[in-house]
Amino acid sequence: MAAVINVQNLSKQFKDILAVNNLSFTVNEGDVYGFLGQNGAGKSTTIRMLLSLVQPTSGKIEIFGKNLFTHRSEILKEVGAVIEKPDLYKYLSAYQNLRIFAKMSGVKVTEELLMRQLKMVGLDERAHSKVKTFSQGMKQRLGIAVALVHNPKLIILDEPTNGLDPQGIADMRNLIIRLSKEMGKTVLVSSHLLSEIEIIANRIIIINKGRKVVEGNATELLDPAKTIVQIDTVNNADAKQKLAQTEWSNMLLESEGALRLQMNKAAIPALIADMTKKDIAVLSVQPRHSLEDYFLSITTQQPYADTAAN
Repeated sequence: MAAVINVQNLSKQFKDILAVNNLSFTVNEGDVYGFLGQNGAGKSTTIRMLLSLVQPTSGKIEIFGKNLFTHRSEILKEVGAVIEKPDLYKYLSAYQNLRIFAKMSGVKVTEELLMRQLKMVGLDERAHSKVKTFSQGMKQRLGIAVALVHNPKLIILDEPTNGLDPQGIADMRNLIIRLSKEMGKTVLVSSHLLSEIEIIANRIIIINKGRKVVEGNATELLDPAKTIVQIDTVNNADAKQKLAQTEWSNMLLESEGALRLQMNKAAIPALIADMTKKDIAVLSVQPRHSLEDYFLSITTQQPYADTAAN
């Protein structure tokens, strides 16, 4: 599959701060690529470099197989972006905003096309309402319509769910999935909502202090063999002592209170069956294997198992 974004050894120094440190990654055609990191990890700086809003200190950026710094105009014609909160004309309608931004992009559009864009983001019924009357979620969706008005191949979204309520987050999630599945767009999305990235992204990078910690397919990173299972029993101390004398002993984790084991998710039924045979009264079983657990384990430099205790 062709690489849409290819970043090699990218660094950015702001006086005494090394915001991005020798970062390399690849976004392939058709990816929904989750770009993750704690606040201050260098996500926004990297995205601004991808959009040529910030000049790198060193390194190489290729988009669509071309050098960003020698083919800037040509590349950016095929890129749409929403960086944090979109800049919109709040005293104009959604339709007027979209028409103005289309003209600024040099795109010839019809009323039918603009209304189709607004319908795609669920704003066709509010096309002639002023933006100042919109919720933050509606503004975010209009921002995406603006980013798509020139039909770009690559969409870059920096924290698109910031400030949204649960319904707004769900709407944004569904829109990103639609951009990928139905419209065939490549999407790079930065977000602090790890549960959302876990749903929408097929590939993920996690950066910490400007450096890449891990990159790969979401299904490979979230290995079911490393599931954390938390079990509460009538007597946890007694249960732990009994399990320590069985084949499950090497899966037991150090923890206070409930039992915790790191194991393959598929082995949970066998574990519960063995506990029943040993007269261990089980009150609850909670498998935990999420992107949040994995993210915390590698950005806080804790053992993977320890994050389940938090």
